[in-house]
Amino acid sequence: MGFKIVLITLITMIFYMSFGFLLVKGKKAESSHAKSLSGLLIYVLGPCMIINAFQKMGYSIFNFKMSLLFFFTTLGIQVLFFILLFVIFRKKFENPSYRMLVLGGLFGNVGFFGMPIISSLFPSASIVSCYSVFYTSSMNIIAFTIGVYLITKDKKYMSLKDAIINPTGIAVLIAIPLYLLHIVIPDSIMIVIELLGKMTAPICMVILGMRLASMNLKTVFSQPFAYGVSVIKLIIFPIFAYLIANMLPFADYPFRISILVLSATPTAAILLSLAELHECEQERSANAILISTIFCVLTMPILVFIFTNLV
Repeated sequence: MGFKIVLITLITMIFYMSFGFLLVKGKKAESSHAKSLSGLLIYVLGPCMIINAFQKMGYSIFNFKMSLLFFFTTLGIQVLFFILLFVIFRKKFENPSYRMLVLGGLFGNVGFFGMPIISSLFPSASIVSCYSVFYTSSMNIIAFTIGVYLITKDKKYMSLKDAIINPTGIAVLIAIPLYLLHIVIPDSIMIVIELLGKMTAPICMVILGMRLASMNLKTVFSQPFAYGVSVIKLIIFPIFAYLIANMLPFADYPFRISILVLSATPTAAILLSLAELHECEQERSANAILISTIFCVLTMPILVFIFTNLV
């Protein structure tokens, strides 16, 4: 059943992406419009998605403790996997492509892409949406510390402040006190917040489709770098993450499967943002995001089938 739910959800995601692709190819939109949609996604829709996730999670100290455990678990898993990749590739780190390969294999689209999938898998367990939020938060800490240092090889660019003071971090800092103080946002406002939050996945995929339409498809599909990132991100990392989570005594079934699915999401757009900010492997980073998103339709359902039925 999980296989079918994940597959249908992923096909729907690719369907959304095709809208962006066809809009640009049909000259009904410009690829440059993706930047404006990204602003809407990051500064409006994403924060609404986060606040909605906390408001929908039934008030429970146990749920909040489990969410915190999920945060520290995913933070630890990412650090351990980074260390593993560092040991494997460190002799080649003079080549920036290998440094980006490591980050591309680590950072996943756990929010905009992952949350709708685990929410579909566990429709009665609202806590899984908050798992996605806390995973995003732990990933941001890695991205703006280890990630930035790996790209620039300069400690001055590392910033824990940037990991916290950003649209996602601010939304979390707003959502958590509201949750802990048991403050319920009025229904008239929540209707708007929920609607905007549900737009994140479609808009995210439309943006990817628009970017894909502006690229040379032959170039996109002919770069070994993108396939290397995809193998690490879509297969090796989620298996590694699940095996770690499976050893934890407090990790129940939704906890473990959420880690598997969220770790199996395609490479996150934050990789391209950091690449553009520090002018390092921008084209290859963009290709890795697109290729991993496409192949995710094959890899994630298979992983879910294996680890929910055979393991």
